[in-house]
Amino acid sequence: MNALRQFYMEIPIVTRAYTTVCVLTTLAVHLDLVSPLQLYFNPTLIVRKFQIWRLATTFLYFGTIGISFFFNMQAPYLPWVLLCCSMILGNTVWVDIIGMGVGHIYYVLEDVYPQLSNGYRLIKTPYFLKRIFNEHVERNYQAPMEDRPGGFMWGGDGQQIIAEPDQNGDADAAERREPPAQ
Repeated sequence: MNALRQFYMEIPIVTRAYTTVCVLTTLAVHLDLVSPLQLYFNPTLIVRKFQIWRLATTFLYFGTIGISFFFNMQAPYLPWVLLCCSMILGNTVWVDIIGMGVGHIYYVLEDVYPQLSNGYRLIKTPYFLKRIFNEHVERNYQAPMEDRPGGFMWGGDGQQIIAEPDQNGDADAAERREPPAQ
C-alpha cells in the first residue's frame, strides 16, 4: 500500500489533482450522489440559471465506472491501471510487466533513438508487409470509375467535371445511359 501511495505522490501535481477530481466525480455519479444530468455542458443553464460549475464538470466526468472509464484515463498511466486491475483480480502480473517492458523498448527504438545525433531507425517494416498493406500508395493512383462518387474525375488532370452533351446537345443523356456491364 505504501508503494501505491508513493507512486501516487510521484505523479505531477496538476495531473494528480485532475485525475483525483475525475475519479471522485465519477464515483459520486456511480454512488448516485450526483446525477450526470447535473454535470454536462449546457450554455442555457449556465447563462440563465448561473450553473457555472458545468463549465468544469463537463471535463471531469468520464461515464460510468467500467473498462471504458480506465481507457479514458490518460494514456501514459493506462498500463499501470491495467496492472492494478490484474492484481485486484488475482491474475498474474508478469504478462502486464513484460508487455510494459516490450512497449517501452519499442518506444525507445522507434521514437527516442532515431532523434539522437548519431541515431537511426533500428526497426524497419518488412517489405512484404508494405506490399500487403500499402496497396495504393503510388502517387498517381486513380480509383476505378465504379469506386468514384458520381463517376467523375474530381480534380483529376484537367478533366471536366460537368458531363459533356451528346451529339443531340442533351447534357443529361450521359446520366440516363446504362452503366457498362461487368
